[in-house]
Amino acid sequence: MTSDATVSDDYTGDLSESGPQRRTLSNATIVKISVGPMDNNTYIVTSTATGEQLIIDAANDGDTILAVLRELGGTPKLIFTTHRHFDHWQALEQVVAATGIPTAAGRLDAAELPVPPDTIVDNGDLLAVGDLTFTAIHLVGHTPGSIALALTDPADGVVHLFTGDSLFPGGVGKTWEPGDFDTLIDDVSTKLFGRYPDSTVVYPGHGKDTTLGAERPALPDWRERGW
Repeated sequence: MTSDATVSDDYTGDLSESGPQRRTLSNATIVKISVGPMDNNTYIVTSTATGEQLIIDAANDGDTILAVLRELGGTPKLIFTTHRHFDHWQALEQVVAATGIPTAAGRLDAAELPVPPDTIVDNGDLLAVGDLTFTAIHLVGHTPGSIALALTDPADGVVHLFTGDSLFPGGVGKTWEPGDFDTLIDDVSTKLFGRYPDSTVVYPGHGKDTTLGAERPALPDWRERGW
């Protein structure tokens, strides 16, 4: 992780020794930034047609996020928080104050955020940013109100899935209470793996990207081990 705001177009999804990286789709770009002591991922999705931007998880290092926004030169329109855990919203107040843009979050996590969301999001809701449409997927277990967002590239049909801390390479997110793991693995299996193809790219709240195809064979093992 680095505080350098220079964005590289050599996209690997691995920011362990890199500054921000940009992936280019047919209708959008996705910039991934690693911020804060827990190496949280912040994503900035920009519509190619309009320049309007969705910020996913203003997690930390607000100065870095704002510097990347300035370099990109688009128009921030909405900040979405994937879930209520503190490491995913440490820079939320700063970025809101600097940009003046509205915020959105899942209904059941909204009360825990430092900035009350302007838009409450439920399963199946659609968020429009410019000409981009993100589908909200409610995943219960890591927190009660975690929301993933899915964006489909119209040129090749590939789905780009922002999962917060509900799905990572190698497993689902951490759970704490009895029954939470079962709920989360069921939701991830049904609402993500059961709905989207293997080509779907997963952008988690920490660490490297993966695909549903890479993770799908391990689903039975995850369920058996219980985490």
